[in-house]
Parts: sequence; structure tokens; C-alpha cells
Amino acid sequence: MKQHVNRYLFRLFGMLWLLAVCPLSAVAADEETEEQEWREELCQELDRLCASSLFETTQLGLCVYDLTADTMLYTVNARQRMRPASTMKLLTSITALSVLGGSHTFQTTLYHTGAVNNRVLQGDLYVVGGFDPRFGKDDLYAFAEEVKLLGVDSIAGTLYADVSFKDTLRWGEGWCWDDEAERLTPLLYQGKDCFMEQFVRALGEQGIASAGVTGQAVCPADAFYITKRAHAIDQILMPMMKESDNLYAESMFYQLAARSGVPYASARQAVNYIRTLIRELGYDADLYRIADGSGLSLYTYLTPELEVAFLRYAYQHNPIFTHLYTSLPIAGRDGTLKSRMKRGKAYKNVRAKTGSVSAVASLAGYAQASNDHMLAFCIINQGLVKLKSGRDFQDAVCEALCR
Repeated sequence: MKQHVNRYLFRLFGMLWLLAVCPLSAVAADEETEEQEWREELCQELDRLCASSLFETTQLGLCVYDLTADTMLYTVNARQRMRPASTMKLLTSITALSVLGGSHTFQTTLYHTGAVNNRVLQGDLYVVGGFDPRFGKDDLYAFAEEVKLLGVDSIAGTLYADVSFKDTLRWGEGWCWDDEAERLTPLLYQGKDCFMEQFVRALGEQGIASAGVTGQAVCPADAFYITKRAHAIDQILMPMMKESDNLYAESMFYQLAARSGVPYASARQAVNYIRTLIRELGYDADLYRIADGSGLSLYTYLTPELEVAFLRYAYQHNPIFTHLYTSLPIAGRDGTLKSRMKRGKAYKNVRAKTGSVSAVASLAGYAQASNDHMLAFCIINQGLVKLKSGRDFQDAVCEALCR
């Protein structure tokens, strides 16, 4: 009898186990089938889009990576070197966030030499530039007010600009004469190369007389600190990415260069940091050419695969991703994507950096699929007579990714 009961209990527990496990296995199998169907349908739609006659006369580079499943989804010429245009800003920002960190600030600092006697500064003022493109009127007048608070009504010496933060080149390598780019100087006022003349005027408005004599010199190590003004990295990152501001991108680029500790740091120092990260991601840095931080240069060549690798790296490092994702234009909502993808599944579900130079349109970023998978993608259209044709294709790809 006891043996019979034991056999009965064994069978009962076996049936309960099957009832508990089999439904879970069935659900898992169904989910896997659904994901496989989703991948197949997506790839079929991308195949259809890539069969367009547009590519009989133009070049396409496309790479799509499923970050949720951690697998490559789709590629077309993903290892073809192409001009990234402003999607180069992704590499610049991701490297900067990785190297400098999210708490980095862009600083401009004021010093003086000599002593104040009878309300006259018997010395010089030094403004040490840190390539802050957001330095504006409030910052400038704060400098003048701090000089006034020293008890100064007159400056006997010279007003010096310390521009040792970066090299003396005012434009990036490979920029065209008609790019209408702002000059790259470490001392900017409202994004313009007019800092010292505006500073003289601000001092005058505070009742501080000077001979108006200005020059350039490195601030002495024993100079006395007066004050500094700073802006957070997010304040630079937002216009850099949302509005594709090239000056802000070059400022970010040269923050990397200055991190090297080399006086008058050049683009080479910044590029070295990006190349280091390329190698850390498992790629041969010598296969790519990087000339600037904004993508304005005609000499920069990347691949869609590399850009997606950087996007994947950012996604895997939350301190980077938090800053980057917030800064990217949102489809149909803001920035350079405000007037694109205003309807359909891609609306608000794509956050990506746009890019355009002569004959090139690019788009790279993140797409939220209908199954909640996060996708990283890069699309580069090259050889376009009309950029709109490339952008229309990119929008169609994004719509497919978000279905």
C-alpha cells in the first residue's frame, strides 16, 4: 500500500511539474518565434528599400544593430569608408563623455599681476581661455564686476589674452573656404572672436579706465586668481547635437586635445583619444581618417559599422548614454529632426544625429522598435545630387525600424 501511495505521489508531482514548466516553455517558444518573424519582416522591408533605383547612381552604407538582443540585424556596405558629415559629432561626444566625464566644465578664468595702489592696478589682467562657446554677456560683465570689487578704478598695465589652450589654427583641416565657420579660438564672446575688445568695453561700463592696450601672453604661474566662469558639458552638448552646431563640436573636440596637457594642443591630440577608443572597441584605427570634431572636414572618413560600434559602446555605459541620448534630436519634435518623420511609427521613437555636406546625407542614432527592442543604426548616402532623396530614404528606413 505504501509503495502504491509513493508511486501515486511521484506521478502527481510529475504532472504538476509539467503543468508549471510546459506553459513557460511554450511562451518562450512563442516569443522566440515572434522575434524571428519580426527580424525576417524587417530585413525584407530593408531589402525592398535598398533595391531603390536611387542606388544605381549613388552609394549607400547602412548598419543596424539590435542592442536589446545584442546582435547585428542588417548591413549594406557597412565597412565601406564614407564621409560621415555631422554624424562625426557622435564619435566626438561619446569619446569626450568617456574621457572627460559628465561633470566636465568649459572654463574661462581671470587673473591679475601686481598690486592695487590708490585704486590703480599696477599690473596686468590675464584672461585664460578654455574654448567656451557659451561665454556671453552675463559672464563678461561678471568679470568686469569682480575687477571692480578689487577696488580698481584704473588699470596701468595690459589686458592679455592667454590662448595657450589650443593651437593657433583658426579653421579645421579640410574645411572649405565657403563653409562660413566661426574662427576656432579659446577666447570667445557669444561665439565670436571679439573677446578682448568687448572686455575693454565692459570694464569701461564699470567705470574702470584702461589704456585699451591688449595682447597675447601666457598667464604667469604666480598670477593672482580673481574669478572664473564655467558651463557644464551638457550645455555644450545640447546645441552641438540638437542643432548640429559646428563651433560647439570643435570646442568639445579641443577639450579632448587639452586633456593631453600639451600647451597649444592640436587636433592631433584630440584624434589620439578617439583612435584609442576605436582600438578599445576592437577596430584598427589606421583604417579610418579623422580630421576634425564636427564632420565639416572633407578629409574625414568613417564606416557605418564603426559609428554603430560607438553607439553600442555608449548604450552599454549608462553615464555616457544618459547625456548622449538626451542631447539627440527627436524625430518630428526638435532639433534638426523637427521637420522630419512627423507622422508614423518613427515619430518620437527615433533619436539620431543628422549630417550633411556637399553630396552627402547621413543619419545615425537610436530607434525604438514596436517590440521594445532598442536599435542602433547608421545610414550614409553619398553621391547625392539632391540631399532630400537621401533623407527620404533614411526616414523610410527609420519607419521600418520602428514597426
